Amino acid sequence: MALTIQPTASTLGATITDVDLATLDECGWRDVENAFNEYALLIFPGQALSESAQISFAKRFGEIEVLDKNTLTVPLTNKGADGKLLADDTFRMKLLAGNEGWHTDSSYMPLSAKASVLSAHVVPSSGGQTEWADSRAAYDKLDETRKDQVQDLTAYHSYFYSQAKLGHEVEVGAGYGFFEGDPPLRPLVKVHPETGRSALYIGRHAGRIAGMDDDLAEKLLSELMTFICQPPRTYTHTWERGDIAVWDNRCLLHRARPYDHREERVMMHTRIKGDPATELALNA
Repeated sequence: MALTIQPTASTLGATITDVDLATLDECGWRDVENAFNEYALLIFPGQALSESAQISFAKRFGEIEVLDKNTLTVPLTNKGADGKLLADDTFRMKLLAGNEGWHTDSSYMPLSAKASVLSAHVVPSSGGQTEWADSRAAYDKLDETRKDQVQDLTAYHSYFYSQAKLGHEVEVGAGYGFFEGDPPLRPLVKVHPETGRSALYIGRHAGRIAGMDDDLAEKLLSELMTFICQPPRTYTHTWERGDIAVWDNRCLLHRARPYDHREERVMMHTRIKGDPATELALNA
């Protein structure tokens, strides 16, 4: 049976039903891949995949980016290893607070991410949604003067920079992404390797723009972020247990929404490496 694709009312995203991701065959995978390239965000309700099944599904998109040497999936949760809820001033919760800003995954690494897979295991009674914004549609709507302005600009992306803006000063080696060396330099306009569409490639990790005064760079990046993250270029998903989503980091921004940290939230994240031919930093 062919899968059912229901596009959202936004410029991005579709809900996919009538498919079992745990037993996806090659024909079904081709349909999923085509939908991924068209909609950039796919929501699969009620899949309730095991960890191994999520990994197998993620591997369809490419090689997995290892965020934790002990596992290919990483819990995004306010629950500690001892089963207790974490205080807001802990290292992990400060990182999760950062995720509430618009970003694209691993832009702060020499090789940025192609895609991300996220599944819901425990959801709070309210809040905790995930939002995405369409950088392709935003670029298409830029006037020609703005397109000319940004076309050849490049920005440095840094996890140190984005966390510092929240008052979270992090030392080298403190965790994934906090490495020694120059921050990756990336074009503000990224051409998608599959579709050929141009997208604004920025987010909270983007800081200095090469050759531009820092204050002017911050103003420009802020204006572009505001322009991207406006309806109909945004989509919000309210999670239910068992849902799984996959999105294209090469052309979408995303952010987590706040929730009451007195309630447990457990999401499982798997990240797919980009292609070095198109996702390697200019200064790598």
